[in-house]
Amino acid sequence: MKGKIIILGAGVMQGPVIKIAKELGYFTIVLDGSLHAPCISMADQFEQIDLKNKEEIETFARFTQNSAERLGIMTAGTDFSASVAWVAEKLGLPGIPYEAALNASDKSRMRTCFKKANLPSPDFITITREYDINSVNLPFPLVIKPVDNMGSRGCRRADNIEDFREAVKAALGFSRSGRAIVESFMDGPEFSVDAIVWQSEITICGLADRHIFFPPYFIEMGHTMPTVIEKEKQASMLETFCAGIRALGLAGKENVGAAKGDIKFTENGPMIGEIAARLSGGYMSGWTYPYSSGALPIKGAILAAMGQKPEGLVPIKNWTCAERAFISIPGTVKEIYGIEQAQEQKHVNDVFLRIKEGDKVSFPENNVTKCGNIIAAAQDRVTATGAAEIAARSIFIRLEPSDSKTGEFLSITTAFPPDAFQLTDEIKTSLSHIPDFPTPSSTHPTLYIYPFPAFTSSGIKDYMGRSVEECLEAVRKLTGFSLPMSEKNAENEIVLGRSFWTAFIRGSYQGAVYHIDTLGAVRN
Repeated sequence: MKGKIIILGAGVMQGPVIKIAKELGYFTIVLDGSLHAPCISMADQFEQIDLKNKEEIETFARFTQNSAERLGIMTAGTDFSASVAWVAEKLGLPGIPYEAALNASDKSRMRTCFKKANLPSPDFITITREYDINSVNLPFPLVIKPVDNMGSRGCRRADNIEDFREAVKAALGFSRSGRAIVESFMDGPEFSVDAIVWQSEITICGLADRHIFFPPYFIEMGHTMPTVIEKEKQASMLETFCAGIRALGLAGKENVGAAKGDIKFTENGPMIGEIAARLSGGYMSGWTYPYSSGALPIKGAILAAMGQKPEGLVPIKNWTCAERAFISIPGTVKEIYGIEQAQEQKHVNDVFLRIKEGDKVSFPENNVTKCGNIIAAAQDRVTATGAAEIAARSIFIRLEPSDSKTGEFLSITTAFPPDAFQLTDEIKTSLSHIPDFPTPSSTHPTLYIYPFPAFTSSGIKDYMGRSVEECLEAVRKLTGFSLPMSEKNAENEIVLGRSFWTAFIRGSYQGAVYHIDTLGAVRN
């Protein structure tokens, strides 16, 4: 055995870390606060420890160090890099200074470091619960986020004082320290980048296009690697990213570790969103970059944590890898369809399901409340992205009928969450002319749909890229009804009119299936 490595986190994102560390011959010790973390069984040893409790982790690591020829500690895809740095500093293990880790964990400290280094990042202020909301002196639009959380939890855009008031309340609620950061909105496409830091050497491990949707929140519906932005812009973004790493104190003569950055390219050039002292948690370091390049940033990070010069970071191929998410409207999961079909889709490597039957689901307001993710890889971009998107569209989530959360969502149109289908004014007018019919008390083997050609022939797609006909076909398959079109309302027959189409437009196939299922539940 070459030595022991302590890995913070036993979730899906830490799975590749455990696997590669074992392949390298290290004894893996995994810490997690939950006894139900999915990758516990992969490790050689598991200890239940709250990852925020750096002193308890230090005590455990010190005890382990006494019986280990060599010891290292690391994390990937969690927001506990400060706990890693604390232990490394206290025990003399390879890592970064604790103060540098705090710079990369606390967004207020981070922005201050960037300003001191004269790096391009937005103007900002730090607030607490005592802050007078009416005194904000930065121009709208603004972005509000907790200083100490990840995954876009509590992060949203505010375009006016009313939005600002709501956003501040949410951001402070997600902050462990009760602080939030308010910053100027950066307009432009967004990118993700990973890097391995070995002393003063920074090795870039991939630059990906991020696909952000659903304002005022920032929901990443996927990323594609490598980026297709111009080489000159790539170079300027990476130069800015490396300067940000140094400004935070993550790179230096004795420092080893990793860095993950979110960069925007604005009309004024690159601007730093955030830089964390770890590898990314959005499938990039463990899946999409290895699939696209053949390089293994996690292997490099493990070796660095064990005091060995990183290797395995040189790309050996130039493929495209695409990650895409799938989501749900609010409700309770009754059934999930299409997982096998997604897995069998050509070029699809992985299907990650975050939900199960009986789970409560909601329309995502952050990047941890999505329902699952697809990862596909191919030699060209069109094939990879197409495979991932087809697979994501092949998964259908049926919700329990008569759920108040679903019913409320379908009955009230709001800017957020948005309607699944965005209608033109002309189609809206046509919808208003569709009649509604009374529902007979007796059941009938056939349900009819009142024709809506202005919509069904429009070519409009929902927010997952499904056509109207694709969604109708899903409704037929999930409900078992053939749903022919008919304007007639014969005795004891059921014709679904405006209410059906309204539910369909609001919630796509889920809204339509829920509408039919709820009618069935009422009749029975």
